[in-house]
Amino acid sequence: MFDQPAPDLAASPAIPPDDEALLDAYSRAVIDVVDRVGPAVVRLDVKASGDRRHGGTGSGVIVAPDGLVLTNSHVVDGATRVNVTTVEGRSLMARVVGDDPDTDLALVRVDAPATLPAAPLGNSKLLRRGQLVIAIGNPLGFESTVTTGVVSALGRSLRARSGRLIDDVIQTDAALNPGNSGGPLVSSHGEVVGINTAVIMGAQGICFAVASNTAQFVLSEIIQHGRVRRAYIGVSAQTTSVPRRHARVAEIENSSGAMITALESNGPAVLAGLMSLDTIVRADGIAVTGVDDLIRLLNGDRIGRTVAIDVLRRGSLRRFDVTPLERPAARAA
Repeated sequence: MFDQPAPDLAASPAIPPDDEALLDAYSRAVIDVVDRVGPAVVRLDVKASGDRRHGGTGSGVIVAPDGLVLTNSHVVDGATRVNVTTVEGRSLMARVVGDDPDTDLALVRVDAPATLPAAPLGNSKLLRRGQLVIAIGNPLGFESTVTTGVVSALGRSLRARSGRLIDDVIQTDAALNPGNSGGPLVSSHGEVVGINTAVIMGAQGICFAVASNTAQFVLSEIIQHGRVRRAYIGVSAQTTSVPRRHARVAEIENSSGAMITALESNGPAVLAGLMSLDTIVRADGIAVTGVDDLIRLLNGDRIGRTVAIDVLRRGSLRRFDVTPLERPAARAA
């Protein structure tokens, strides 16, 4: 048996023709997307300043040829100026025109008049689980890095650094690393369907991107108003359970609500008659099961408009008409 020739361990098994064709089609799809979208992906460098002890680096994607760049809020991190480096190595100064920590998105505009390659924003509502996606960015300082994966889940929620929940987040297994933040998640059609935002450290292949529809909303709000407008009614609240007997008497289905723990003097809630320990269970006809629901409902569309708020007060259901104001910076509800 020792006279038999040893197998060639270095030789790899032949790939069946059908599989080879599929691999070639997959490669061509990824290469085509990278060729089209890659030139629109930039590196952002934020210098240390008096308020910032450390500088930082991240990614961004040009979404308009005149130099509008979408990135993450945590990449710019309160800076007003950043340096943008294109794939060709061109260095451009830019200013932060809008920053929305509640969605971890920010908008940057290049100073110099320029016509730059731009990537189109797609409709993230059309995504399906299992769909091919490509992440492009500058992880760990390695520029123009491409990774691929699939849409693992849709409709996730991720808590922003501001404490607010980011809704409609895309989960993907496309490999992301520090420096990928702010770069695009791209569909096989060459459309940006998400802005890469977070990696769960210690987990294998669990990464997240803010949906492109959210990004489109933030983009339009910043362009029109210079900020993302949201409403507030002047309360602090916490999620609390609703006793079953109270829910039954009030004829509501809530098992929880948002209990008011403090009110701002002369705020909309006080002026409407709301009190501490009132538990908000419905706003504008929509069930409120906790603080996150209440914050989510207080969007820009409800600024200056009378909103019916139903609360449980000592076990009884009461309704109050509240007119939300535009939320100042750093306020929750």
